[in-house]
Amino acid sequence: MPRAVSLTDELLKFFGTKIGSFTLIPSKGGVYEITFNGELIYSKKALGRFPEDDEVLEILRQKIFG
Repeated sequence: MPRAVSLTDELLKFFGTKIGSFTLIPSKGGVYEITFNGELIYSKKALGRFPEDDEVLEILRQKIFG
């Protein structure tokens, strides 16, 4: 849970009010998945690891700004 909260803070600092909402769903078993507009953009289950620093931010930059 601390990683998800930290990522949320990082994204809010970068995108500010451009973000309409976040949904954080606590779970068990090490599931850590991030979706953007309904598309899975990061899965710890699939990759077997947590994202590196700024990895999710960079994925979102590419999705939003091309």
